[in-house]
Amino acid sequence: MKSPLRRRWRTTTIYAAAAMVAGAVAVAVMPSGGDIKPVATAVPDVPQVPQVAEPGTQSAGVAFANSADGGQVCQDGAQWLRLRFTDLTLRGNDSVTVSGAKSGSYTFTAQHWPGKAFHTKAFEGDCVRVTPSFADSGSRYAVDAYQFGTQALAAATATGAAVGDVCGSSCNQTAPVVGNMNPQALILTGDNAYNSGTLTEYRNNYDPHYGQFKSITYPTPGNHEYGTSGAQGYFDYFGARAGERGKGYYSFDVGDWHFVALNSNISRDASSAQVTWLKNDLAANTKPCTAAFFHHPRFSKSNHGDNSTITAFWDALYNAKADLVVAGHDHNYQRYALARSNGTPDPNGVRQLLIGTGGRGFYRFGSSTAGPVEAGNDNTFGVGKLTLTATGYRSDFVPVAGRDYTDTVSGDCHKAASSPSFSVATTPSSVSLPAGGSTTTTVDVGAAGGFTGSVALAVSGLPSGVTGSFSPSTVSAPGRSTLTLTASSSASGSATATITGTSGGITKTAQLSVTAGTTPAGFSDDFESGKGWVVNASGSDSATTGRWERGDPEETRESDGVKQLGTTTSGTNCLVTGRLAGASVGVHDVDGGLTSMTSPQIPVPSGGKLTFSYTFAHGDNSSTSDFLRVHVLDGTNKVKVFEKLGTSSTRVVGGWQSATVDLAQFGGRTVKLVVEAADASTASLWESAVDDVRVTG
Repeated sequence: MKSPLRRRWRTTTIYAAAAMVAGAVAVAVMPSGGDIKPVATAVPDVPQVPQVAEPGTQSAGVAFANSADGGQVCQDGAQWLRLRFTDLTLRGNDSVTVSGAKSGSYTFTAQHWPGKAFHTKAFEGDCVRVTPSFADSGSRYAVDAYQFGTQALAAATATGAAVGDVCGSSCNQTAPVVGNMNPQALILTGDNAYNSGTLTEYRNNYDPHYGQFKSITYPTPGNHEYGTSGAQGYFDYFGARAGERGKGYYSFDVGDWHFVALNSNISRDASSAQVTWLKNDLAANTKPCTAAFFHHPRFSKSNHGDNSTITAFWDALYNAKADLVVAGHDHNYQRYALARSNGTPDPNGVRQLLIGTGGRGFYRFGSSTAGPVEAGNDNTFGVGKLTLTATGYRSDFVPVAGRDYTDTVSGDCHKAASSPSFSVATTPSSVSLPAGGSTTTTVDVGAAGGFTGSVALAVSGLPSGVTGSFSPSTVSAPGRSTLTLTASSSASGSATATITGTSGGITKTAQLSVTAGTTPAGFSDDFESGKGWVVNASGSDSATTGRWERGDPEETRESDGVKQLGTTTSGTNCLVTGRLAGASVGVHDVDGGLTSMTSPQIPVPSGGKLTFSYTFAHGDNSSTSDFLRVHVLDGTNKVKVFEKLGTSSTRVVGGWQSATVDLAQFGGRTVKLVVEAADASTASLWESAVDDVRVTG
């Protein structure tokens, strides 16, 4: 029985199932901790990650933003709800946790904002609670709509049709197969209109058969589309549905699945703009299930064989726990087991479905492949039918009329938790403190699979003379605690401490490296390995290109000389604002505002000093609004200790220089360094790099 103290607001205005919601709604702050009232208007048509809803799904608007105590969104009769965020600006370690009344929880952090409105995964129950945890006044969020279903979440399924290598002479046979599926989305894996993908071929060969599905089609181009310069016919025909012209990669959601469309005809190595975008897109994704589709398969036992140039795609997907890859190119059907990019079977790997059977002839089997083949057919046209649930999938090969080859496989999504549990993590995972001093680390307790219990925290294995205390010592998951470490005047030594969370019969642990002593050891980093520097740690960076990264820089040169140096002061790597050169000096330089890189915690010895190497360069369009700066972050106090500004009407070429900064005021304390670069006024050319950072006594 529900408590009579929990207030509800009702609405009789519910909107029919739709892939996207549109209209207008006012956004307002609701009563602290209260339930959020649905509003009787549709929601705004704003830029968003497209969300295709399951059949039977309904939607409504709400008005909810920035309530410090959070609140609940409720719907009578709902078995599950899915919220739409129009803003999720989280700075530092701030977070927003969304939990279902029955089960399901997810904690959003700064990496989860894709830059546009998005829908969460579905949470079970008739209410969803939103719980913010903010320490920074710049953090904010806004929810303006939700989707809900009156059927059990396990029964909420969406259908996707998937096929490639289409028109072809026989796509009149496969189009009815798609129609009979009545899919919510049609995925095309390229070579859609033969022979060169011209606009005329799309209109004459493709449109008469597949044009009826255009409103639900999500395409990718194949090599034949690039028989026309820049795949112009393809982009002309599909318009915005094909993604940005010249790129052709984009993402969208179907139910609780995140789909990524990639372009395997353009640059796709590990350092390419496309793979960088892919990694960022996958990091922002919060759906429990993930699929990608593109033209060229990683594995094939037919004419074209294996394609190792797809490895960067595959590795990024594997690392993000993706579930499916759909490809074409070879004109047949092939199914592969879960695997890594080198073909090694792996239960945590990605399954490839090669469905090049849309209507363009057949390629016979005959090549060897490193991939783990499970099934295949090389003489039947047909379409893949993907039945998508909130936790898994079923894939069926459906043949054209008159043919009898079929194939079926199913699987669970890697990130769909099957039982309630929690996790324990520390930020940072390594700390140092002087004898007689103290420091803190944040302990985050996450929830999965509908876990809603309390978790008791304890710490063991600290260095001699160091004690620890939690505030609070028991956390309602998902939640957060602060661990304060205090060292006695004689404390010394290093140890790997264990933080243990216990709830009922479940125990989870996290490791914390702790160093204590009378004289902190300082810090040294030549950037040849990763030591925990974080890009945009505050969540407030605005630069659109040229963000700081650790890597091997490529030289850029203008008429007056080198702008970005292709050298470092030691080794191979340094910190650099966009290490790639690109087609011109202005391609990967800092643009659009500020970019920052924050160090791990650094113990400063008594009488400490900071030394480092740096270079900066700019064009004659620079000004004093452009800069390279170094700050010391002492707790929440940010102190500028180094600065180089731009100069108007002056060109400056790159050159390594040395700097020394007195850190005596921070002696005996544990701090962080924040390195910043900015093109902060009118657009100008600005490059910066830093190497060999040392903090010594």
